[in-house]
Amino acid sequence: MVENSTEKTPNLDFNWKTIEEKWRMRWTEHKLFESECDSNKKKYFLTVAYPYPNSPQHVGHGRTYTLADVHARYKRMKNYNVLFPMGFHYTGTPIVSMSQRIKSSDSELIETFRQIYKIPDELIASFKEPKKIASYFHEEIKQGMKEMGYSIDWRREFTTIDKGYSKLISWQFRNLRKNGLIVQGSHPVGWCPQDQSPVSQHDTIGDIEPELIEYDLVKFKFEDYIIPTATLRPETVFGVTNLWVNPDIQYVIALINNEKWIITKEASSKLEYLNLSVSVVSEIKGSELVGKFVFNQLRNAQVPVFPASFVDPNNGTGIVMSVPAHSPYDYQAMIDLRKDDDILKKYGINADIKPITLIQTDEFPLSNSSPAERILAQYSISNQNDPKLEEATNKLYSEEFHAGKVLPGVDIIGNLSVLKAREIIREKIIKEEIGTTMYELKNVVKCRCGTPCLVKLLTNQWFINYGDKNWKKLAYELVDNMEILPEEIRQEFKNVIDWLKERACARKSGLGTRLPWDNEWIIESLSDSVIYMAYYPLSKYISNDANLQKNTDKVLADDLNDAFFDYVLLGKNDINVVARDSKISTELLERIKNEFLYFYPVDSRHSGRDLIPNNLTFFIFNHTAIFPKDKWPKQIVVNGSVLMEGKKMSKSLGNIIPLRQAIEEYGVDPIRLTMLASSEILQDSDFSFDLVKGIRSKLYDIYRTVIAHKNIFTIAQNSLDHNELEDDWISSRIQRIVLETTSAIEKFRIREALHNILYLMDNDLQWYQKRKLAKKKSICNNFLKEFLITRIKLLAPFAPFFSEEVWEIIGNKPFVGFESWPEVNDSKISLNSEDNEKLIQDMIFDIQKITKVTKIVPQKIMIYTASTTKNKLYKKLLDRIQKESTANFGVIMKELVNDDEIKDFVKRSPDLVRKIIEDILSESIDVRERRIKIDSFSEMIPLQDGISLLRNEIGNDKLEVRIYSEDDRDKYDPKQKSRLSRPYKPAIYIE
Repeated sequence: MVENSTEKTPNLDFNWKTIEEKWRMRWTEHKLFESECDSNKKKYFLTVAYPYPNSPQHVGHGRTYTLADVHARYKRMKNYNVLFPMGFHYTGTPIVSMSQRIKSSDSELIETFRQIYKIPDELIASFKEPKKIASYFHEEIKQGMKEMGYSIDWRREFTTIDKGYSKLISWQFRNLRKNGLIVQGSHPVGWCPQDQSPVSQHDTIGDIEPELIEYDLVKFKFEDYIIPTATLRPETVFGVTNLWVNPDIQYVIALINNEKWIITKEASSKLEYLNLSVSVVSEIKGSELVGKFVFNQLRNAQVPVFPASFVDPNNGTGIVMSVPAHSPYDYQAMIDLRKDDDILKKYGINADIKPITLIQTDEFPLSNSSPAERILAQYSISNQNDPKLEEATNKLYSEEFHAGKVLPGVDIIGNLSVLKAREIIREKIIKEEIGTTMYELKNVVKCRCGTPCLVKLLTNQWFINYGDKNWKKLAYELVDNMEILPEEIRQEFKNVIDWLKERACARKSGLGTRLPWDNEWIIESLSDSVIYMAYYPLSKYISNDANLQKNTDKVLADDLNDAFFDYVLLGKNDINVVARDSKISTELLERIKNEFLYFYPVDSRHSGRDLIPNNLTFFIFNHTAIFPKDKWPKQIVVNGSVLMEGKKMSKSLGNIIPLRQAIEEYGVDPIRLTMLASSEILQDSDFSFDLVKGIRSKLYDIYRTVIAHKNIFTIAQNSLDHNELEDDWISSRIQRIVLETTSAIEKFRIREALHNILYLMDNDLQWYQKRKLAKKKSICNNFLKEFLITRIKLLAPFAPFFSEEVWEIIGNKPFVGFESWPEVNDSKISLNSEDNEKLIQDMIFDIQKITKVTKIVPQKIMIYTASTTKNKLYKKLLDRIQKESTANFGVIMKELVNDDEIKDFVKRSPDLVRKIIEDILSESIDVRERRIKIDSFSEMIPLQDGISLLRNEIGNDKLEVRIYSEDDRDKYDPKQKSRLSRPYKPAIYIE
């Protein structure tokens, strides 16, 4: 959308820094963003994920917050009373881990602070205290948000370790426990062995959510040993033809709960954390197992052990069961093994094994070849290194999982669905002790302390039970009834609700609120940050300073209790009892409650896409558990991340640019617009400073245009005797831009909205100027005035500093951000005018193309419009295509030859019918819909009106231009060009 360009500076003084400071000061002086209850205005409560203060914000962080601010500013201009507050998320382990790294003189972290964040050594030294880190970056982020022009009500600011906020979280958790949604038990969690604590997204380097895999371990017998294999498809055990081991790695013989298992050393370490008794007895080389036979206890059959270098000792147990009929990887590995004579001879094995088909689907019905063989052929896969092998595997697994049925006669699972068969086999192997469960991390995760994480089966751990079926139903209900933007992300939320189970909600280290009924535990950071928006309406009334003099406008955090939150947030309890116990007046209590009732529920919640698997979905769950339906959130807006010149932002790549540094160099509004203009909301935005310069240049162009025509805002313009065609057109285009931009913003197609304001409006203005110049008429009129005023208003939510400055320059009172958003005036939308100007543009383009190809220097140009009959034909074809949504030529011709009005013409000119159909289909849906609404359209009028512009574009004032209708009998048409004319496609003859 944005082209790189050589940046031009404005002729007049335009100092970004001075302008930004000026308007920030004015906004603050007038307390513009301090929102109070106003029964005369409709409220809009907007929140965005509050930041974690363990580093300054970089340009990547700015996208989510800038989108939220644009939303807030837009809603104010739509006459909403907008509440846009901000808090700071201190809880969890990241800040504590960072302070520990400072204490241990971690050179990498210290250099990051010095080189990237420019923090002096004396301040870094103070970071040994976790709260010093949080406090420093808190203020750094806050200052950056102010500099970015975010329209935040800072009176409502809080941190998640404030005493008042902790009281809210304690209330939340007691409610969840009372509703049976917090349980204590044994469950697998992501775990840091160093910190001896569960980990979640905020506890890991890179904010990676630990994803758990639940394997079924199927036990095969080998002499007096157990060889367990990890699988996600236990129902396929009846199709096992062999096991795979890596002959080049060292396995161990370990005593596991009094059974001798052969597994990798890595697997034995992981099993220790799953509450199994593990004792390594000895080692055995993988090659010693190759060629041996193991006993499949479910199928009562011996199967061989084959070598495979692809077996990863870090995955599962390091031994894999092979089901070549249903695993493309296994099938291809078997093919490759058969071709390797050296390996076959070395181990004395015979790999000529027939796959055992177990499952059929409509797409892969029973046949002589297995499903794996067929899908390998579909994808033309010839070796194990083909990247398409992963795609083929996923396709087959998905097809069999969703639509698969086990073949008749397969032991106890014949004729069952794959899903049901899986449940039965899982229960059978556990019950008969020929299998068990193993948990593993799906992804590589490191704790903030630097330690690799694993899965631990915790006992007596506190969990939020997101697996509760009734709770899931409420979560689905909320997702189905709220607006989610963009709409295509809705299914992701449902998928998360599907797979969420029990989740550890407390740990024993880090900052945060103590678990109310078990003070050994601290509520973890993602569990205490899901209903925090309910605290914003209350926060300005709550003081955390116990030494503060008691006054009538504040509540001391020490005096808050569950009855207070029950009354204010849920409308429970007697006001007099609550006031007495909370030591506040009934008047203040009622004021706090009314403020909450006025602003709640949340109207819009903004976050990045990475929070869908946790925080955003927990936000949905917890609201349904605690609040009545009329307080459930109304909307979630999700955006993608930000790349820096096509690459993910990373310290190792050196492409992390602190936000305040970028502001200092380039100015706020160019940064804001670049974050928003390079992609639509769910796509990753590709940020570059070349784009910033291009955007800034565009703003300078707008500024120069306003300055050049400044007098039109102060001098009353004379009304025109009559509107020229281009006047009606620019008036219509203003309304069209307002209509389309408003629609785009409402659906969060922000890139589209900015494209309209920055580029389409530029194109419109340039065309209008060309048309006026060709007629030697002034552009300084009320149409230009309306155009510029509308443009500044549309730009105001996106570029607030620039817009305020230009708004003041043209003589308006501040503030444009509180002006009404432009409303569409339907009476000014002229369908004819848009076709008029398009016809002129197309005519000039076609003539220029002809002269360029033929190298003719035109002295005469004849233009021929289509005949009346052709226009009738066009109307009929357009109406038919729009109604039927199809354009089958044969069908259309059958209809037309029976139309008395045009049948003779159609019979003579079938090729013309085909061309007109092609013309119609080549136009956009919008253009077709516009033309179907136009009762009559005379091409002669705009073409005649455009002659002066045509002469200008050709560069010949003496150029003779004549316009004829194909129906004119006395037209000058020496080459019979008029017969080539079609509606909206005039024919052209040049001499």
